[in-house]
Amino acid sequence: MAEVRVERTADGGFVGTNARGASVAIGTGDQDGVFTPVELLLAALAGCELVTVEPLTAKRGHRMARLAADVTAEKVETSRLGTITVTYDVELPEGDEEAADVLRSVAARVHERYCTVGNALKERMTVEQVVPVE
Repeated sequence: MAEVRVERTADGGFVGTNARGASVAIGTGDQDGVFTPVELLLAALAGCELVTVEPLTAKRGHRMARLAADVTAEKVETSRLGTITVTYDVELPEGDEEAADVLRSVAARVHERYCTVGNALKERMTVEQVVPVE
């Protein structure tokens, strides 16, 4: 089970904290030093792909010199995103003739099948809300 707690801070912002104590500041696009909820979603998608691609390519002997991704999405309506695009930014290992093919193959499989965040975004799923107010 994945679990994160998000709570309002004394300054009126919000912070998300996981069970391991890591935290991230959350707010609106008007504030410096915070992620918006949509930016967190995009970071989660890129993070999911990269943390899955990295060990799979390295295990095959092709550790990329640089492995990063830029993720973009436009709001097409007030509360709807259009197509989300993940663009890899990679520096191949010097002298490794097979690295590009391995990366393309692994990244495609991860994108299509193995990234939990990506799969959640592609498939309709149930999101429940509980508001226990008396």
